[in-house]
Amino acid sequence: MRTDRRLAGLWSAGVAAVEGRRAVGRSLDAAPIPRPDLVLAVGKAAVPMTRAALETFGEVPALAVTKHGHGADAPPGLELIESGHPLPDADSLRAGAALLSRAAACGARDHLLLLVSGGASALAEAPAEGLTLDDLAAETRHLLASGADIATMNARRRQLSRIKGGRLLEAFRGARVTVLAISDVQGDDIAVIGSGIGLVPADAAFSHETRIVASNALARRAVAAEAEALGLPVQSDEETLYRDVAEAAAMIGARLRDGPPGLHVWGGEPTVMLPERPGRGGRNQALALLIAREIAGCDGISVLVAGTDGTDGPTVAAGAFADGATWGAGAQAALDAADSGAWLEARGLLFAPGPTGTNVMDLALGLVED
Repeated sequence: MRTDRRLAGLWSAGVAAVEGRRAVGRSLDAAPIPRPDLVLAVGKAAVPMTRAALETFGEVPALAVTKHGHGADAPPGLELIESGHPLPDADSLRAGAALLSRAAACGARDHLLLLVSGGASALAEAPAEGLTLDDLAAETRHLLASGADIATMNARRRQLSRIKGGRLLEAFRGARVTVLAISDVQGDDIAVIGSGIGLVPADAAFSHETRIVASNALARRAVAAEAEALGLPVQSDEETLYRDVAEAAAMIGARLRDGPPGLHVWGGEPTVMLPERPGRGGRNQALALLIAREIAGCDGISVLVAGTDGTDGPTVAAGAFADGATWGAGAQAALDAADSGAWLEARGLLFAPGPTGTNVMDLALGLVED
């Protein structure tokens, strides 16, 4: 569909503006920092963020921790650990140990460049005393199914970890730390991003600087600019998806049914409660199908809901398309079983761009035609 191609192009423009290599390179060009002695990167954007640092500073010892399948473009010589997400795995523990040992091994005059992006909470872990990987995985499953928001989830993760909440940098005994972060949380709070893996302790003896180099707001601005370049009026631009997916769908549906023609843009990260044995699909696929119910029978309305990291929960899709003709037989049963992904896939509506090199939560784009 022509509309699908336009929505995909608009989404891609937003994602390109916050891609890890571009975001870090832009920040280092705008405000240069001294050459680091070590680069540590953790998150779904770890590899492109590290690439930008190495392009700026040349050969620097570097370790990047990212999700399985997100390290394909790693530059030669980069030490790479791929690990589990959304559930931590044995490689997550190996990654956590490696980050801690590298930080602790820095000399008294060293400068550490720490690059943080979304997904770090699961990708690198060092369990608190007495806890096992199975304990962490079980708690993560519970949190993911509970409908808790990311701030609540990451507060709990900090309690279970020896690497989160500033504890990684407690091990650093060098002279300077620079933290560059891509935000995947409401408010762009470094204490919440990656459960605070890039948080500088309040009593730190070293000099330090923290910058947010990309966020959902920047992605939405890029979407709006692309829409205007295409001659599409932008009718809304809001970061208001911090609510249950059903509530988000009702809000979006009402705006699209009753609002003026043009592009409507929302960002954030809705929550979803899962049954004991969920089917296939993440929060974006569920939201797309719920919006389809809200706009059923409406001509000239189409939607794309997708995660900016290129994935949606434990699936290979980032999200899905929907329009006024999407809702149909079996859709409600799929929602009830948390199996929206299978239902949407059968109708060719999934959106699967692959890993994007960034993670600034989700974008929901709604286009109302004249």
